[in-house]
This record gives sequence, C-alpha cells and structure tokens, in this order.
Amino acid sequence: MDFSHNARTVEYLERLQSFMDERVYPAEAIQDEQVAAQGNRVEATPILQELKAEARSRGLWNLFLPDPEFGPGLKNIEYAPLAELTGRSLELAPEAVNSSAPDTGNMEVIYHFGTEEQKERWLLPLLNGEIRSCFSMTEPAVASSDPRNLETTVVRDGDDYIVNGTKWWSTGGNSTDCKIAIVMGITSTDASPRDRYSMILVPSDTPGVEVLRDVPVFGYHDRGGHAEIRYDNVRVPASNLIAGEGAGYMIAQARLGPGRVHHTMRAIGMAERGLELMVARAKERDAFGGPIARQGVVQDWIAEARWRINQARLLVLYTAWKLDTVGNREARREISEIKVVVPRMTLWVLDKAIQVHGAAGVSDDTPLARLWAAARTLRIADGPDEVHQMVIARREIGR
Repeated sequence: MDFSHNARTVEYLERLQSFMDERVYPAEAIQDEQVAAQGNRVEATPILQELKAEARSRGLWNLFLPDPEFGPGLKNIEYAPLAELTGRSLELAPEAVNSSAPDTGNMEVIYHFGTEEQKERWLLPLLNGEIRSCFSMTEPAVASSDPRNLETTVVRDGDDYIVNGTKWWSTGGNSTDCKIAIVMGITSTDASPRDRYSMILVPSDTPGVEVLRDVPVFGYHDRGGHAEIRYDNVRVPASNLIAGEGAGYMIAQARLGPGRVHHTMRAIGMAERGLELMVARAKERDAFGGPIARQGVVQDWIAEARWRINQARLLVLYTAWKLDTVGNREARREISEIKVVVPRMTLWVLDKAIQVHGAAGVSDDTPLARLWAAARTLRIADGPDEVHQMVIARREIGR
C-alpha cells in the first residue's frame, strides 16, 4: 500500500489550499459579523453564499462523491486529505465545497439506494447546492446507540406511509434551506431486529412535521442547528421509501462507514489548526523571562501533538484505502478504530492549545473553544466510543 498523494490529489490539494488561503480564512471574521447581524444560524450568510459560488467556479464541488458526473470523482484515499483541509475552517469550508454533513451521507444514500424519481427530485438539488437536508435517526427518549431501541413508526396505509415519532440531533434540520429529511423508523414489529427498520424521505413542509427547537452544543449553535423534530401523523407517498421495507439497518451501515472517514479527517484538520495556533501563541507569549515556547512542558506538548496527529492520520488513510479496496464490511474494525482514536487525539491537541493560550483559549477570540466543542461531540455522534470499542473487542475475540 502506498499513501503518497497521486497527481490528481496533489492538484486538488493545491487548488483547495489556494481557496482556503485566498477566500475561506479571510471570510471567518466576516462570517461571525454577518451571523451576529442576522441573529441566527438558520440562514446561509451572504459570505457563505459567495464562497459556495466561488468554490463551484473553481471546480471544488462535491469532492466527496466518487462519481465524475457530479464532481471530480475522487476515491476515499484521494478525498481524505481534502476533507482534512476543510476541517481547519469547520464552519465555512465543508459547506462551501458542498461536502458537509449530513448532506454528504444523505446524498450517498439516495445515490446508492434511491429510485430514479427520488434522485431527480432530491439528489440533484442537493448535488447542486440548491437545498440542504437532515438525517432523523437519533431519538431523545431512548439510547439510540442501540438502534433496536428506536420507537418511531413508519406504517403503511394504502398508497402512503404514516410517520409518528420524535427525533433529535437532526443536524441541519433548523436551516431554512433544509427541504428533506431521511427518517428511520419501524415498518414491521414482527421482523428480526435488523429487518424491522426502514428509511423514508419526508419533505420538510409536509403537514405534521414540527421543528421543536435547535439543540445547542456546549452553548454553540451550528449552521442549520441540531433539530428536535416531531413527526405527528406525517403522511408521505409509499414511493418515498428507500430501498424497500426492512432496509434501514443496511442503509445506515453503508451511510456511516465513509462518513466516519469524512468526520475523522476533518477532525485531523481541526487538530492541525490547533497545533498551528499553539505554536504561534507559544512563540509570542512571554512569561518568566521569555517566550513560553522555551518551557520544556510546552515543548513536550508540541512534540506530542505532532506525533499524535501523524499516527491518527496514517490510521485514517489506511481505513480509506481499505474502503476503496475491500469495502465497508471488511473495513468495519478500522472504521471503529478511527472513530475512537481521532476524536480523542483531536481533543488532546486542542486542550493543550487552549492551555497555551490561557484565558484567551476559552473565549471566542480564537476558534479553539468552538473546535473543542465540535470534537467532543464526535465521541458520541455516529456511535459512542464504547460501542465502537465493543465492535473492535468482539472482532479480536472472534479472530
């Protein structure tokens, strides 16, 4: 195996780096000002809209999807370093290149499992960046890390299905651009645990869909929010079902595999930015007779941050390579490994960066506090650490 970047990856890295340097990083302060002026994060700011148009004109669009009809058609191993680069500016860069969660996973679901009608109505507008979407799986009343606990029902009624239940952490569901939700629910209580769940497309303007609130993350409200949504006797056509009854568990596994590579590579980008800020602050901040970069403890943090990041990146690249060569199922152990290792590494690096910054590190004067909050959620989102460690342990025991 060879993890060196091929010519296509190098080309896209250079183009994306120029876009980040010329447009994205300078736009961060403007984004904050515009969000404050509009008083919410449910609408795309003018600067974000500008960045999306600019990214598309530069050919930096739909980087995540391995289909040259809709983007560059990159493999996971080629997309991974690009995802890392976008993670350095988490609030702007992923959406600017139309490669942000949860839209990426939703687009992959419809692309792989949707009907031609579903692709025409929902996939194409998502690929064009005209709308956004949310993924309604997690529920507030149960431990959703065990999907057998889910209680939302999707009941057949003639030519329709009726959806009832409450979901939360439906990321992006508060956005004014969110026009479609993929909802997971029970279609058959008599089927085996893996066959009783299905996924169905629910347009956001369907009667009975009620967005109750935006759930903050450590006090932060992200773009589009994390919606709590009530589905009260929501009637949608049977043609909105994805891949047939009982396919929900299979679709979820297919959706979450590549998505975990995307999440973890963005998290590595977050850690890289944290290390960069830590070094810069250590060189400029004087204490006890000189810059704190001379202090042995700070040098230890910097050195350890570097090798922790490099170790984690190699593991993610190996996982991306396995996804490309043997598929999701055979790479399941590695997917669980990166899901545990990378968020822990990122939190460690960001914590040390915050410490080096002192009081400024816990303020909003730097991106560190927001990055830390985002990284901390990754120890729970897409399956908590404990579930993934159980998967790893069972594989080892079985082997």
